[in-house]
Amino acid sequence: MALPVAFFAVFFAYPVTAIVARGLHVDGVWRFGRITEVLGQSDIRHVLWFTTWQALASTALTLLIALPGAYVFARLDFPGKQVLRAVVTVPFVLPTVVVGTAFLALIGRGGLFDELWGVRLDTTVWAILLAHVFFNYAVVVRTVGGLWSQLDPRQEEAARMLGASRLTAWRTVTLPALGPAVAAAALMVFLFTFTSFGVVQILGGPAYSTLEVEIYRQTAQLLDLPTAAVLTLVQFAAVGLILAVHAWTVRRRESALKLVDAVGVARRPRGAGQWTLLGLVMATVAVLILLPLGVLVQRSLAGPDGVGLAYYRELTSADGGAFLVPPIEAIGNSLRYALVATVIAVVIGGLAAAALTRRAGRLVRGFDALLMLPLGVSAVTVGFGFLITLDEPPLDLRATWMLVPLAQALVGVPFVVRTMLPVLRAVDGRLREAAAVLGASPLRVWREVDLPMVRRALLIAAGFAFAVSLGEFGATVFIARPDNPTLPVAVARLLGRAGDLNYGQAMALSTILMVVCAVSLLLLERLRADRTTGEF
Repeated sequence: MALPVAFFAVFFAYPVTAIVARGLHVDGVWRFGRITEVLGQSDIRHVLWFTTWQALASTALTLLIALPGAYVFARLDFPGKQVLRAVVTVPFVLPTVVVGTAFLALIGRGGLFDELWGVRLDTTVWAILLAHVFFNYAVVVRTVGGLWSQLDPRQEEAARMLGASRLTAWRTVTLPALGPAVAAAALMVFLFTFTSFGVVQILGGPAYSTLEVEIYRQTAQLLDLPTAAVLTLVQFAAVGLILAVHAWTVRRRESALKLVDAVGVARRPRGAGQWTLLGLVMATVAVLILLPLGVLVQRSLAGPDGVGLAYYRELTSADGGAFLVPPIEAIGNSLRYALVATVIAVVIGGLAAAALTRRAGRLVRGFDALLMLPLGVSAVTVGFGFLITLDEPPLDLRATWMLVPLAQALVGVPFVVRTMLPVLRAVDGRLREAAAVLGASPLRVWREVDLPMVRRALLIAAGFAFAVSLGEFGATVFIARPDNPTLPVAVARLLGRAGDLNYGQAMALSTILMVVCAVSLLLLERLRADRTTGEF
């Protein structure tokens, strides 16, 4: 556990603490009065209200739309199920910049809705809410569907035999068992939407700002570190509370799983009701997920001279002035950074998961929660903290390329832990004890006992770490060098410049990034060893 703890202490706790301290510790004096001063501002209260309101609305809307999908994937068997499962998961690993760009092409100025019905992004917040549903649909489908597929249907059938209606049997038998999973999924969706940055940054405009967007504005544009520090503390407290409740719901879910039989319950649809539900879910996937992605591809091909690859060819030139290098180089940069970040995330996350498997207690549970913090704590704060802390020996990394993959690895580690932990916990501890009794060293026990059983899970964890590292934006926007931009940073920079050429290049880069993430997901779906854990 020493290496993961050291990694998080140096590259997460230290930068975040330093940036907060710089904002509140002025001229040798701690100015805690600044907290009430900042929170008393009307514009800040508006940001807090909108952040909370849109997160609650996004969570409710996601549950409403995704729960039927969770049932379909858990209980129905139909042709193309694996491909459809991969399709609904693609949005979750897409960079938020690409998600925002896709909905900008759909609902924004000059988008599909604007052309057909005159509906523009600046007149509604529905674009933000729908983009969040698009992004988090898979969280509900996989978390709730994973548990739903483990519930023994004979329990509900017994209630029906005793005279309960289908709705009553579902409400009294199935829903209570699903409660912990639904709560866990809702909390994760709320966490992701509460800390939303890329989607709101692109879609929200000046009228709508979440805490994360406001932290970025106060830090990068206004250089108001005290206000940014206060907002970071507020977000940190909110995220800590969310993660504490989430950890409680996860423990309840694990307890519930021991009370039911993990049986294969997926069957071919029977009756008009199930076929109608299957059709409804497939229509939802087509409209909510495939349509935005399709519009993104269409916009990337709609060149000045008609449909073609004009915008893709322009990526090889730096004449547009947005970059010091041709935008196409962002692809190679992102792939290199993501590969290094994946190695770091797999090593740190694998060691952390192994430590959590072998130890128990309140301290270990606290460390488990700490590993999730990078998903909710301001990535903007982490990125800016990197710049002001990692600039002196022995950690003078500000001028090196390693800064970017280190920041990306922080986001990848939680996915590695969440993927590896259920599989490691499933390994019979007596096998390790037997190997140790026979004289095997701890390293050999890991190599001979654990590794063969978790190899596929390790590959899946690496794939998820690669995908999320590829799309990391909040921290990278601060630390990526102008001559070495990543794909998300390049997309955001192009969208920030006027002109059809910049817009078309942004669509082209977003499409390339989408394709890379989609291919990664399809490969992961083929590797996925355990289809019932409900973990990513």
